[in-house]
Amino acid sequence: MAASELFTKFARVWIPDSVDVWKSAELLKDYKPGDTVLHLKSEDDQETQYRIDPKTQELPPLRNPDILVGENDLTALSYLHEPAVLHNLKVRFMDSKLIYTYCGIVLVAINPYEQLPIYGEDIINAYSGQNMGDMDPHIFAVAEEAYKQMARDERNQSIIVSGESGAGKTVSAKYAMRYFATVSGSASEANVEEKVLASNPIMESIGNAKTTRNDNSSRFGKYIEIGFDKKYRITGANMRTYLLEKSRVVFQAEDERNYHILYQLCASKHLPEFKELRLSHAQNFNYTNLGGSPVIEGIDDAKEMMNTRQACTLLGINESYQMGIFHILAAILHLGNVTIKANDRDAENCFIPPNMEHLIIFCDLLGVDYEQMAHWLCHRKIITGSETYIKPMPKFQALNARDALAKHIYASLFNWIVHHVNRALRASVKQHSFIGVLDIYGFETFEINSFEQFCINYANEKLQQQFNMHVFKLEQEEYMKEQIPWTLIDFYDNQPCINLIEAKLGILDLLDEECKMPKGSDDTWAQKLYNTHLNKSALFHKPRMSNRAFIIQHFADQVEYQCEGFLEKNKDTVYEEQITVLKASKLSLLAELFQEEKQVSSPTEGRPPVARATVKSAKPRALQPSKEHKKSVGHQFRNSLHLLMETLNATTPHYVRCIKPNDDKFAFTFDPKRAVQQLRACGVLETIRISAAGFPSRWTYQEFFNRYRVLMKQKDVLSDKKLTCKNVLEKLIKDQDKYQFGKTKIFFRAGQVAYLEKLRADKLRVACIRIQKTIRSWLQRKKYLRMRSAAITIQRYVRGYQARCYAQFLRRTRAAVLIQKYQRMYAARQKFLRIRSATIVIQSFVRGFRGRQQYKAILREQKAIILQKHLRGWIARRKYSRTHHAIVYLQCCYRRMMAKRELKKLKIEARSVEHYKTLNIGMENKIVQLQCKVNDQTKEMKSLLEKLVSLETTYTNETEKLRAEVDRLRINEGSIKLSSNKITCLMEEIAILRKELEETQAQKKRLEESADKYKEETDLVVFQLKEQNALLKNEKEDLNRRIQEQAKEITESMERKNEEETKQLQIDLNDERSRYQSLLNEFCRLEERYDNLKEEMSLVSITKPGHRRTDSTHSSNESEYTYNSLLSSEPGESEDVTRRTEEFPEQKGALDMSLFLKLQKRVTELEQEKQALQEELDGKEEQALRSKKEAEEQQLKARGAELEYESLKRQELESENKKLKNELNELHRALTDKGTPQATAPGSPAYKVLLDHLNAATEELEVRKEEVLILRSQLVSQKEAMACKETMTEPMVLLEDVRKMKDQGEITQAFLGLKETNRLLESQLQGQKKVYENELEILRGEVQNLKEEINRQQQLLAQNLQLPPEARIEASLQHEITRLTNENLDLMEQLEKQDKTVRKLKKQLKVFAKKIGELEVGQTENVSPAQLTDEPIRPVNIPRKEKDFQGMLEYKKDDELKLIKNLILELKPRGVAVNLIPGLPAYILFMCVRHADYINDDQRVRSLLTSTINGIKKILKKRSDDFEIVSFWLSNTCRFLHCLKQYSGEEAFMKHNTPRQNDHCLRNFDLAEYRQVISDLAIQIYQQLTKVMENVLQPMIVSGMLEHETIQGVSGLKPTGLRKRTSSVADEGTYTLDSIVRQLNNFHSTMCQHGMDPELIKQIVKQMFYIIGSVTLNNLLLRKDMCSWSKGMQIRYNVSQLEEWLRDKNLQTSGAKETLEPLIQAAQLLQVKKKTDEDAEAICSMCSALTTAQIVKVLNLYTPVNEFEERVTASFIRTIQVRLQNRKDSPQLLMDAKHIFPVTFPFNPSSLALESIQIPSSMNLGFLLRV
Repeated sequence: MAASELFTKFARVWIPDSVDVWKSAELLKDYKPGDTVLHLKSEDDQETQYRIDPKTQELPPLRNPDILVGENDLTALSYLHEPAVLHNLKVRFMDSKLIYTYCGIVLVAINPYEQLPIYGEDIINAYSGQNMGDMDPHIFAVAEEAYKQMARDERNQSIIVSGESGAGKTVSAKYAMRYFATVSGSASEANVEEKVLASNPIMESIGNAKTTRNDNSSRFGKYIEIGFDKKYRITGANMRTYLLEKSRVVFQAEDERNYHILYQLCASKHLPEFKELRLSHAQNFNYTNLGGSPVIEGIDDAKEMMNTRQACTLLGINESYQMGIFHILAAILHLGNVTIKANDRDAENCFIPPNMEHLIIFCDLLGVDYEQMAHWLCHRKIITGSETYIKPMPKFQALNARDALAKHIYASLFNWIVHHVNRALRASVKQHSFIGVLDIYGFETFEINSFEQFCINYANEKLQQQFNMHVFKLEQEEYMKEQIPWTLIDFYDNQPCINLIEAKLGILDLLDEECKMPKGSDDTWAQKLYNTHLNKSALFHKPRMSNRAFIIQHFADQVEYQCEGFLEKNKDTVYEEQITVLKASKLSLLAELFQEEKQVSSPTEGRPPVARATVKSAKPRALQPSKEHKKSVGHQFRNSLHLLMETLNATTPHYVRCIKPNDDKFAFTFDPKRAVQQLRACGVLETIRISAAGFPSRWTYQEFFNRYRVLMKQKDVLSDKKLTCKNVLEKLIKDQDKYQFGKTKIFFRAGQVAYLEKLRADKLRVACIRIQKTIRSWLQRKKYLRMRSAAITIQRYVRGYQARCYAQFLRRTRAAVLIQKYQRMYAARQKFLRIRSATIVIQSFVRGFRGRQQYKAILREQKAIILQKHLRGWIARRKYSRTHHAIVYLQCCYRRMMAKRELKKLKIEARSVEHYKTLNIGMENKIVQLQCKVNDQTKEMKSLLEKLVSLETTYTNETEKLRAEVDRLRINEGSIKLSSNKITCLMEEIAILRKELEETQAQKKRLEESADKYKEETDLVVFQLKEQNALLKNEKEDLNRRIQEQAKEITESMERKNEEETKQLQIDLNDERSRYQSLLNEFCRLEERYDNLKEEMSLVSITKPGHRRTDSTHSSNESEYTYNSLLSSEPGESEDVTRRTEEFPEQKGALDMSLFLKLQKRVTELEQEKQALQEELDGKEEQALRSKKEAEEQQLKARGAELEYESLKRQELESENKKLKNELNELHRALTDKGTPQATAPGSPAYKVLLDHLNAATEELEVRKEEVLILRSQLVSQKEAMACKETMTEPMVLLEDVRKMKDQGEITQAFLGLKETNRLLESQLQGQKKVYENELEILRGEVQNLKEEINRQQQLLAQNLQLPPEARIEASLQHEITRLTNENLDLMEQLEKQDKTVRKLKKQLKVFAKKIGELEVGQTENVSPAQLTDEPIRPVNIPRKEKDFQGMLEYKKDDELKLIKNLILELKPRGVAVNLIPGLPAYILFMCVRHADYINDDQRVRSLLTSTINGIKKILKKRSDDFEIVSFWLSNTCRFLHCLKQYSGEEAFMKHNTPRQNDHCLRNFDLAEYRQVISDLAIQIYQQLTKVMENVLQPMIVSGMLEHETIQGVSGLKPTGLRKRTSSVADEGTYTLDSIVRQLNNFHSTMCQHGMDPELIKQIVKQMFYIIGSVTLNNLLLRKDMCSWSKGMQIRYNVSQLEEWLRDKNLQTSGAKETLEPLIQAAQLLQVKKKTDEDAEAICSMCSALTTAQIVKVLNLYTPVNEFEERVTASFIRTIQVRLQNRKDSPQLLMDAKHIFPVTFPFNPSSLALESIQIPSSMNLGFLLRV
């Protein structure tokens, strides 16, 4: 494919970066061949240019699509290169918090520097049995793969863990070993797996130390072989160690520590047993304080010391040896503090000061001579050919000798401990295979690299070579298997580097040769290296500025080694004289360390002789005086390395590469530079390069078809998927070299999958755009049509409104014309009237004017004088006013001047804010006052206007009176003139009247004001009273509301408290049940172990001739040992038990009787607690029933009077019936007392008359009987109606009726009789109505059943049509079998009913036959002998009298074993379940128990129950995996338990029995304790049934619930890497959801056929659904590829199908749906939006059944399947964590899939009569006799 097709605009590439190593950028324009520069834009929106090398024309690496980022396997990436690997690891580590990633066959583990909850036992169980590609990457997946391949291929395995110091190698190896120990278990009872795990703390304490890179760095390499037997259980282990860093004992760099054990020893100095060691703080010892960091934060050395000592004890290192070890370690610490001083006179001499305290302690601890040790620490012995010299040493040499001795002692002690650990881990049985775990140092390079780094890098070169060859081999095998043309892949071969180190005249050879030279030195050795390899080997170089160093080009990097110290470390010189002194030690352990080689076995040669491969020492042996001891360290390391490579080559390797993300040990912090260095060094990038050189992307044809179906056209899709894929690929990718077709897979070159993903994304994008276009068009069209319809509607209503308005306008216009007409007419008339009135007024006024003129002329003269008087007064006043005005003017001018001055001051003050405020305040008050004044003036003005109007009216009246008077005066003008005096008087009177009128008006005004004031005061008082009343009402309402709320709160709190107490009691009861059932399970396990031991002992007793065998009836399954106290036991039983225990002393020792007794005691205590809780619950229930009964009794007492009357009526009828009977008897007597037989002959008249009377009496008697029966039935129905619905009249009314009846007489009695008649008729009507309703309900039920049957048939038909032909046939057969079974059961029920009817008719027939016989006998007695001789004798049938069975089965004592054999051991459940009644074996067993109880044989009862329990246990042990057997016997055990309860004679269980069943109760024995035993047995069977169901469902759940696409086409597969599904085992067929549903149907139908209790079925279904939900959720939490939106939809659909199944089976109330709630919420979490804070709040409220860890895990694992989905951001996850931080839930990540809900067995009595049970002959129980 051309680069121009890939390097297009918006394509993303990786460019080098100095900080982040690689940085992402985006192309701004297309690349064209010949371009020298790429125009890019980085993620921070900075435009850059990338220059292309003109020579190589190498383009920057392309970035993978976002959909491929974060994959589990790096080989799933389309573009395989360094930046893609680095980015994928960073995204997984930083964003998803995932530390494990696959890289082909390598597991890359990044150290999180934080404790993660992913290593618990639940995680181990989740990975156990899973294929490596099915789950998310994990160290447990690698361990499971190794374990599975060991079992499948019969080949030893190795797990190679490598990495830098601090990368987590030791922890990874530890978790791998923990996985093996947990999964495989132990082959013996020695708990080898615990010892294997216990070796870790010991080796960490003596071999691990704190470094600058790691707080717990392993300073040695180790290879642990874990042995397994043929059943692949751990048998033992063996450990090899490599290159212990001895120099750390005497030297540590800054911020580093010595080995942990030394600090643990110092931290435990306060212990009494350590007083003699004379230790102090670690800072006081030279060897522990060189690094200056004696304490590790968060580590308690004293506590670690306790763990180390406990591990030593577990591994068999006793207390004396431990104290010896501590003596030696303390001596090493004191040796480091020994001071050696130089001699002042001679620098070549040195000495130890006398009485050196630390040396004295050293000698005391080791038991050596002080003088000898002090002498040889400063001197050495030189042996020549004939003489021996003792030469003093200089100070520096003596110090080196002292340190060398300390190192040698510590290394010898290390070897000794390793040897004893191996001896403790040695296999006790033959080893069949092993898995090796190699925890070895990774490639190291420091500023100063010495001999240790050289050996470490040499080992890594060998391991890298083996790794490359293995990867190359796997690639070649894959290509050959798929028949792909194999082309040689060029990969880095580091054999030249290995030859440079280990070949002849290599670096190690020259080093050993130089060590043998007398005057050999590091400088001479360096010169030899230069002469030998410089310019001859391309991998060897010399530094420019140094002559004492050399450079080697390793596979990972160039490393410069300093030659200083190489020879000394290679020789590892220790002076023999010092060793001789130590050999003479009184400390036995020290002497043992330095034994001769012949007597000492190497610490790594402790392998048992049965092992396949011998293990040789990988450590320097103890110092010997012979020359063989001089073997160099390098030579020994090379030999041990060759042995290790031979072991690894003989096994199948698995690789774990540990990466250190940063050097600061920060949690989840990723340093790209450090990560790239380690990826290059550990071979991960080499694996990528090898994969990328071939065909790294591989798809099966089905996966390719499912993923890229969208790129195909309909005509391209053929029936052959392989041919379809070939045709499509040829069209999509023109270059055929870019892919190859294998047998089952398609192989792609690097980048091709990304190209296909781009095509797929483009196609989907176009389809999405088209869908969006269509949907948006449809939405807009719909919106337009809606708007158009709305516009038309609006127009219609507007036009109608306008028309109505126009019509109203016309009507108003016409009305206005009419109004105008009448208005104008009215105005003209009013005008006329006004003119007329005005004319009259004018006339009157003119006439009045004339009269007044005359009157004025009369008065003018009189007033002239008055005017003169007033004029003169006015002139005087005017003069005075002018003078006054002038004075006032002067005053005003002066005041104006003063006011202006004041105004200036006020203006100045007015400018201030406070003034404005005061003014405003004043103005506001003034405005308010003015407003009040205006209101008052307005009121006054209104009152004045009213007064004015009244005055005007009064004045008008008076004026009219005056006018009349004037007219009258005019008439009498003459007389008026004469009587002018009289007028004057009248005028005065008028004035007086006016004054009185004014006074009256003023008084009226005052009265009105006082009335208004009083009214206002009254209104105010009323208003205040109303307010107070309202306040009081509100307070009353508040008080009432508070009282109601308090009452409600108190009620709710009491109810809540009661509910909480009830729930708590229920929880406690369930907890006790679960604990009791778990103890019962443990007891069963111990019992099975006891059985196995007993069988082994019996086998041993057979082989040993002198051993006595016991009787077979004394098996451990029998209940003689466990249940001998249930019935009265014989005196000899205890002796028999004692004798049997004495016969088996070994067996008694094998079983831990103390543990057995403790468990038995605990079980008894739990039983007592359970009984107490049960009694408490029963007490509460009885109390509730008692209160209910009291209420019913009160109602019954109220109804007493009415019932009394009815009983009187019944007594009257019965008395009449007795009278009729007496009359009948008299008639019979009269017939028998007649004298002559002829008179009473059958044909005589007297006989006929008597016979007629007899028939009439009989008919009357039958009528009376029917009435009595009717009355009795009505009484019963009335009682029921009164108790249930209270439909009758009130009791008080009845009592009143009775009182009236007593008081009043016959009228009242008649009234009551009529009333009773009405009641009787009403009750009859109700009875008929009830019968009709019952019949109607039955018919409705039948109709509903028919509808359900039709729906079921339709569903089955639809399901069958969807199934393939084979499955369709199977489903139809299954359905037909179920239908026939149901019909068979119905027919059996009908047959039983018919049998009962036949037996009842037979009994009636016997009675009738007896009566007929008596009647015939009476007739024959009355017949004459002649008639007897004449009439022929009629033959009579004599039927056999049927025996009345008592529901018991009798058997002989000798037939007990035969009964158990035929009824339990050899019974086939299928035949019993289909052909017979459910629970038949339980009924038969109980009937046998009843007979033993009936004959009062306690021995037989005990023997039968014991044999029954043992027989059930035996058949369940034999057929433990058969669901049908387990279900059958669980059902029968529960039925047997219910029978024991139902017929126990206890009142609590007898209330549901019939009288006949109560007669069948047990008489002599109380089997309550045996009921508990059988209940325990039922619990065991239930747990076994749960395990069987789990084993059946387990392989179906993940495939059916997660992997299978129930909704086709919703989820598309993403590209996968090398770790595909089913990578470990062949594909055995996939399961679907229908498989799970069919299995559930099978389980349910089987349980129903066996007659299991419905409540028990609900509990079993709940447990099944919990298993399905927990396993599905656990796999979802451990599989990143399953956490997507489409998978959430699939899960929700699958869960809905399971809920539909529950509804079909009517199991909604079983609680099964609630167990699926966590899975439902996880599916919803995958589908909801995950962006904003509102989404976070919704998620927190929605996911109430999920823990915080599970929610965060799902969000971290969420992976988009398509590019249109978005990833969950880290900030959103942090928001979720913040919101959920206060939630108190379990930190556990996975659900406990092994959890079993406590089971209960509710009492379910049987209505089946025991006497009606028939035993079929097919059961071969003919020896049982019905009693």
